[in-house]
Amino acid sequence: MKTLKGPAIFLAQFIDNTAPYNTLENISKWVKSLGYVGVQVPTNDPQFFDMQKVAESKTYADEIKGRLAEIGVEITELSTHLQGQLVAVHPTYDKLFDGFAPAAVHNNPKARTEWAIDQLKLAAKASANLGLNAHATFSGSLLWHMVYPWPQRPAGLVETGFKELANRWLPILDEFDRHGVDLCYEVHPGEDLHDGVSYERFLEAANNHPRACLLYDPSHLLLQGMDYLSYIDHYHERIKMFHVKDAEFNPTGKQGVYGGYSNWLDRAGRFRSLGDGQVDFKSIFSKLAAYDYEGWAVLEWECAIKNSVDGATEGAQFISDHIIKVTERAFDDFAAIGSDEAFNRNLLGI
Repeated sequence: MKTLKGPAIFLAQFIDNTAPYNTLENISKWVKSLGYVGVQVPTNDPQFFDMQKVAESKTYADEIKGRLAEIGVEITELSTHLQGQLVAVHPTYDKLFDGFAPAAVHNNPKARTEWAIDQLKLAAKASANLGLNAHATFSGSLLWHMVYPWPQRPAGLVETGFKELANRWLPILDEFDRHGVDLCYEVHPGEDLHDGVSYERFLEAANNHPRACLLYDPSHLLLQGMDYLSYIDHYHERIKMFHVKDAEFNPTGKQGVYGGYSNWLDRAGRFRSLGDGQVDFKSIFSKLAAYDYEGWAVLEWECAIKNSVDGATEGAQFISDHIIKVTERAFDDFAAIGSDEAFNRNLLGI
């Protein structure tokens, strides 16, 4: 068994243009003061983190690692959630998702997709230069508007969608493979990879690519009514990243999973700060330790009620309290009587 690494924190929800949230070094000092030892870094803002420069210069990557090491934290993984979303966008969402891309590719879906693919390939190189072995992203979606089959979906539509999705991602997955980095899809509503079955459809279309791995976030599974613990049993060999994120689902006679178009505060399912929701983290941490998960436990804070500073402050201690320092020996070793093959055969009467 392995002891999980952490606590770490995903910085995306905390970055701001005011100190201490305005630079990677400043925000790292802040999270270190809260008890974190790792930071997961978004890559969509080159002013905060210049991914292209990191990808092109191992020397620059080493400089960043050194500055953070002096603070007492390390980069756990990089994230291209926003860029990954743009690898596959249905035209319905073009105008909304243009906001994730530079102005030069707005109103040009083909150029936007090419830009996103290039960003992912840069992320593979940047991760390798930083000595990282896993990377976080979204799959994007061509089919999400078809998630509920009404009107009836035409025969073969889903298969065509996943074939196209895989075709777009295979060159990216190959690039990650060349750099020895696992590409971890965060299974998430709004993405074509939103549960176990959809992930398996993608794997099949992508020829079971060894780098097509998973970021495990139980909050998104709970809000779909899934068994997020048995999910680990099914996919533990592919789980290479872990977002420690809480949620609650309280359906009523008026709303359920779909939420009636309500805002986050008024939905039956909503994200919460760690410990304020319904996720059974004791069981999750136990399962991941038993399955030899070697990665980080990373807080992703999103909450409709509690403020972010309190969420981050409480989250560091919450994760520390849940990380299991695994045993190095069996609890009943004191009663061992020793054996060899001959002794065992004798006991069995053979």
